[in-house]
Amino acid sequence: MTFEEEWARATRGRAHEASAAYQAWTELAKEATARGVVVRRARIISEPISDYCRFEYDLTGPVNIAGGELVRWLPRRRASDIALHGNDFWIFDGTRGNFNHFAGDGSSAGPEPISDPRVVKLCADAFEAVWERATPHEEYKPV
Repeated sequence: MTFEEEWARATRGRAHEASAAYQAWTELAKEATARGVVVRRARIISEPISDYCRFEYDLTGPVNIAGGELVRWLPRRRASDIALHGNDFWIFDGTRGNFNHFAGDGSSAGPEPISDPRVVKLCADAFEAVWERATPHEEYKPV
């Protein structure tokens, strides 16, 4: 299924059908969390949310939460005093990670490995500040 098809299904209220495209991720997350790995995802969003953020929100339950992830949402207006860098990122075990780069059309421009301990700490500290302030998915109501 193409992204456009996923988007069309999700925006027509058929998020569960669109979530099938992410089944491999859901299974990977389930395997990790079954081993005791804690997978946390924080999303910083503008409000009112965009169609794309609505798409992410609608898929969070059947994809991320179903995989055992903990997900929180932070409106951008509540993040102004948090030192954030400009890229999406993942941190693994507090020791390494990846920056995720995107092209202007939203497609992936590839990951950039993070191994410098100072950069990993910068990312981890920013994430913890966001996590502390963000609203759990189950409580967040999109505006």
